[in-house]
Amino acid sequence: MTVRTRLSVAAAALALAVTGCSTSEANTAAADVASVSEGIASLDARQLGALVDAGKVVLVDVRTPEEFAEGHIAGAVNMPLDQFEPGAVPQVADKQTVLYCRSGKRSLTAAEMLEDATGSAVHLAGGILAWQESGRSVTALQ
Repeated sequence: MTVRTRLSVAAAALALAVTGCSTSEANTAAADVASVSEGIASLDARQLGALVDAGKVVLVDVRTPEEFAEGHIAGAVNMPLDQFEPGAVPQVADKQTVLYCRSGKRSLTAAEMLEDATGSAVHLAGGILAWQESGRSVTALQ
């Protein structure tokens, strides 16, 4: 993990810790990530959950299609790492794009690619495993 990444993660965590859990937590999380996005920022499952609940996130799952089919965060799009193209990552106004994988390693690799192309990227620390451990559900393809 680079120094810039560590600083981004620490700044995001500190900013969210200072704001606490309020009704505007999702807006605050998005603003905090945006304010430290010089490089790659990480969100934990709680922070991502606030964005998901508020409808303020675009989720990109960089796992294989088979893994995606077994279970993914509802609303996510699948862009496998071996086919990942930063220019194809959805960017929606007023929504934070967040990359995730199983444990965080592949999404960090994709985030590095996205950061090189755009100047910033955000990924879910701990991946879908952390999401599930936080009590959140996943959706399987039928």
